[in-house]
Amino acid sequence: MSDVRYPFTAIVGMADLRLGLLLNAVSPAVGGVLVRGEKGTAKSTMVRALAGLLPSIAAVDGCRFACDPAAPDPACPDGAHDGADETHRPARLVELPVGVSEDRIVGSLDLERALAEGVKAYEPGLLARAHRGVLYIDEVNLLQDHVVDLLLDAAAMGRSYVEREGVSVRHAARFLLVGTMNPEEGELRPQLLDRFGLTVEIAATREPAERAEVVRRRLAYDADPAGFAARFAEDERALAGRITAARELLPEVELTDTALRQITAVCAAFEVDGLRADIVMARTAVALAAWAGRTQVLEEDVRKAAQLALPHRRRRNPFDAPGLDEEQLERTLEEHAGPEEPEPAERPSEGEQPGECPEGNGPEDDGPGPDGGGPDGGGGAPAPADTPDGSAAAGPEPQAPAEPEAVPQQGRGGAPQTAPVAAGEPYRTRLFKVEGTGKGAQGRRSPAETDGGHTIRARRPQGRLARLHLSATLRAAAPHQVARGRDSRALLLQKDDFREQVRQGRESNLVLFLVDASGSMAARQRMTAVKGAVLSLLMDAYQRRDKIGMITFRGASAELALPPTSSVEVGAARLESLPTGGRTPLAAGLLRAHEVLRVERMRDPHRRPLLVVVTDGRATGSRDAVARSHQAAGLFTAQGVASVVLDCEAGPVRLGLARTLAARLGATAVTLDELRAEGVASLVRDNRANRATPTRKAA
Repeated sequence: MSDVRYPFTAIVGMADLRLGLLLNAVSPAVGGVLVRGEKGTAKSTMVRALAGLLPSIAAVDGCRFACDPAAPDPACPDGAHDGADETHRPARLVELPVGVSEDRIVGSLDLERALAEGVKAYEPGLLARAHRGVLYIDEVNLLQDHVVDLLLDAAAMGRSYVEREGVSVRHAARFLLVGTMNPEEGELRPQLLDRFGLTVEIAATREPAERAEVVRRRLAYDADPAGFAARFAEDERALAGRITAARELLPEVELTDTALRQITAVCAAFEVDGLRADIVMARTAVALAAWAGRTQVLEEDVRKAAQLALPHRRRRNPFDAPGLDEEQLERTLEEHAGPEEPEPAERPSEGEQPGECPEGNGPEDDGPGPDGGGPDGGGGAPAPADTPDGSAAAGPEPQAPAEPEAVPQQGRGGAPQTAPVAAGEPYRTRLFKVEGTGKGAQGRRSPAETDGGHTIRARRPQGRLARLHLSATLRAAAPHQVARGRDSRALLLQKDDFREQVRQGRESNLVLFLVDASGSMAARQRMTAVKGAVLSLLMDAYQRRDKIGMITFRGASAELALPPTSSVEVGAARLESLPTGGRTPLAAGLLRAHEVLRVERMRDPHRRPLLVVVTDGRATGSRDAVARSHQAAGLFTAQGVASVVLDCEAGPVRLGLARTLAARLGATAVTLDELRAEGVASLVRDNRANRATPTRKAA
């Protein structure tokens, strides 16, 4: 890979992403930017290219925390820096790997030296390295929640704190935070989304001319990176100069009462929780004005700030897509526009956003223009003028393909199928957890040894000592003090004396849904209730940070409708479009589930599975269908897989087949009515010894 970075100004399109990054470069107080988009859309390329545009910084020579010589941090662990020499260097781009540990982020203390030698030896982490630079988190949605919380706390406070057994270190940590994610791989919790200042949705352009230009430039870069970068060098210098000028102008920008009133009115109109959105919008509008070279915030700045700062704060449940009602935004701005606000001298044209990069993408500005996708057509949110006008003639037609026909059709394997029905309203469900103590990724479902949680015991360190168990260490060392010749108050410690904490918290699991979609489940009201139950369990899995998968069986076979993923949104969409009809190949479904779990066990041996079988227990297709399904169920029992059977049998006459299947699986059998969290205390007592133990969900 070449050491020459791809030029920022050579990237085609991506107007909203380009603007979001530049606004954070002008004013890091905006709070960073989260880039959401499909794979292969140059998210990482643009973020890495941004670092080369940032002004170089002056730092105290030898300071591991990049203190500014003009205003050094008085609490810097490396000292007060009085009269220290200074050095100049480019702003750093620090990339955070997905599997990073907490100690690697905040730094770590050498506890062995601290106790044995009485010195406070601190090794700075990635937050210290990113100070006054860019911290880039690729696939931020795949990080553990506590790690994301830690990063966002440091970004908000501008300081990092390390606390270990009474020893405390703190240092400045101010950086431009950029995260990228593919929503198909799972969403961030709304609480974490809200901590990012701006969010940009991107997708690859569908314009052939613009796609051709992207390929042309990439091939030219691969063939001669240095020569390609040289062709854009002048544009890079111009853009870097504009960032510096906007930073200098920023303190002079006035946020008028009218603009502030519009900001707060927009946030109130969209029912955004809390006041963080108001503050972020105000900072973004000020940065937009500075980027445009103005000293006063105008309505156009407020409009664009809302489009960047509010969409991800509009989610009300895990299955809501981020978005913003443009008509409501315009109405609110008009209602709260003050008569004293002047009209801007030159309003941006339809294809140009406020504060856009210098016109064109560099020397090759003869590429496709606005009519052919243009520099602004590459993946940013479409302009309001491009949305449908909502006329009666155009309204129903785009929706027609999504409406299934209400007549039986031939489905997979020739099995008849009925049209999908909508799911019922989701509700709070009982908690099902896996028995025993696991070692999986931190989550909120089953007991496990984790980095967080409460201390349950001490043990000898396995590798580098990370969490000292002080009392256990002292107890291990105490009997040997005389033999070691202790003659002072200092405790004589050896490596074998040290003990580390073992903490118990909760882990996330792989929740695999096995859903019966056969004809016996096809009654409309019944399937609505079943889908509502599965949707509720999906929401529960989202809240507990589980991975999910879904297998459906009908006709003559079983189908992996959703491979194991962290994206419950995809699971909800697959559930909504699930057709029903045909025979009930229960054994085929169980065997397919067994195979999926076998493969996932090899991929992630520490993530324990929870099988949720949604069925009425019937099995058809052959004379021995029931016996074959019971034989398949024995495979899960033999491997100790925790299971739950959601009994969907209805009607006055019930055969109890689902409960028989649950007994073969060693599972808990739960009816649709019993799935709800209310009134489960007695059921918990009755099922406490089962493989998957239901408990009352914490409020």
